[in-house]
Amino acid sequence: MTDVPQVENIEQFSEQPEEYQAACRKIVISHAINELYGSRVYDEPAIALAPTPYAKWLTCRVVMEEYGHHYRFFELGREMGIPETAMLPEMTEKSPLSIMNYNMTRWDEFCVIKLIGDLAEIIQVEDLVQCSFHPLRNLARMTMPEERFHAQFGEDFCRDICETEEGRVQIQKNLDAIFPAMPTFFGRGNSKNNVVYRKWGIKLRTNEDMREDYINRARDLVEGKFGLKLPEPVPMEMAA
Repeated sequence: MTDVPQVENIEQFSEQPEEYQAACRKIVISHAINELYGSRVYDEPAIALAPTPYAKWLTCRVVMEEYGHHYRFFELGREMGIPETAMLPEMTEKSPLSIMNYNMTRWDEFCVIKLIGDLAEIIQVEDLVQCSFHPLRNLARMTMPEERFHAQFGEDFCRDICETEEGRVQIQKNLDAIFPAMPTFFGRGNSKNNVVYRKWGIKLRTNEDMREDYINRARDLVEGKFGLKLPEPVPMEMAA
């Protein structure tokens, strides 16, 4: 079994086996692309959708932090020798996550995206806070409080909307439309990448474990706190 290295800086990173370096690069590229793409298609447009000055103010904070997440991963990637073009969605062949194809047009949709989308991101970041590549570990630890704020943002505003029966119906409708594809965020169970990540201590859990944890937490949130119904996820074999 491979001894898991503890890589404290970029200099030590450059001395690691290529498999280790490539695995770390994949994670950083994925986060850089998806943080930027999500900020563009959901977070920034939500400022115009926010119904009150207070909601706009908090949404501006979310936007600032989400763009900040991209910038942190982008800068780390540059230090690791990743070309800038590989970390920008319009300049690379790597597509953003398919869950970002949802066409958001309403404020209440954004609130649900924050509620359940950022919960998924929290679980992903949790798996990096003990990462053997310490610059990535430190970045995850910096990012975690902001991801928790974003999920709480979604919870708070969804709760406000659910104060009326009409609002509860709309939030349930949004959950039915948005949630089923969300567990695909964690990738397929037979992922070769995940095997390599765990081999080198870059990640700790399998995709299946994270997906199951996500569904359980989402159910506790949606059904336990809101009294709504969590829809069934799309089977992984049917996911795009």
